[in-house]
Amino acid sequence: MARLVLWDIDHTLIDTGGVGRELSAAAFHEVTGQAMERQAKVDGITESVIFRETARLHGLTTDRRTFERFAHALTEQHLKRAGDLRERGHALVGAATALDALAADPALTQSVVTGNVRAVAKIKLQVFGLDRHIRWDCGAYGEEHDERADLVGLALERADTAAADAVLIGDTPADVGAGNQQGVRVLAVASGRSNEEELRRAGADIVLSSLEDSRLLVKLVHGRDDAT
Repeated sequence: MARLVLWDIDHTLIDTGGVGRELSAAAFHEVTGQAMERQAKVDGITESVIFRETARLHGLTTDRRTFERFAHALTEQHLKRAGDLRERGHALVGAATALDALAADPALTQSVVTGNVRAVAKIKLQVFGLDRHIRWDCGAYGEEHDERADLVGLALERADTAAADAVLIGDTPADVGAGNQQGVRVLAVASGRSNEEELRRAGADIVLSSLEDSRLLVKLVHGRDDAT
C-alpha cells in the first residue's frame, strides 16, 4: 500500500495556457534587463536550470543570487497576474477528482515534486483550487536542487517514507527518470507533450492517457496495476 503520492504540477495537474511563459519572460526582463527572446527547455526541468540555461542563450552568466532575484520576481508576477492564470489556464480533466479520491484514504499523504519554486507552485494550485490536500512540507521544489531525482529523494526524506511506499505521478520522461533513479514507482500521464509510448520507453511502471478515471487511479496508486 502506498503511503506517499508525489505529484508533478505543470501538464499533470494544470495547464497555464501560455501564461506561465509570459510571467517567466516578465521576471527575466526585470532581473536581467534583457527581453527573453528564447527560453531553454522546460519540460521536467527545474526552475533554477531553466533560468540559468535561458540566461546562457542570451549571452548571460548568472549566479545563485541572480536566480533568487528571478525567483522572487517570478513569484510577484504570479501574484499580480493570478487572474490571467485563472482565466486562460485550467485544471486538467480529472485532476480535482483524483486529488479528492486519494485524500479519502487517511493513511495517504499527497505532496508535490516540481520544478517550480515553492511559492509559485502554491499559487498555481491555489488558483485552480487544487491545493487543499497537498502537504507542502513534504514536497520538494525547483529552487532546492538542479536535478529532479534529488528532489524526489528530498521529498522522501521530508515525508519519512521509503521509496517502496511512494508513487510519483508526472507527465514527462524526466519525471519517470527521477522516480526510477530513486526506486519510486512511477505512474505517468500522457497529458503533456509526451505520448504514452514515449513514457513507456522512459521506464514508467504505469501509463494513463489522463486522470479522468479516479477509481482506477486509486487502485493503481495502491499497487493494483492489474486493475480494470
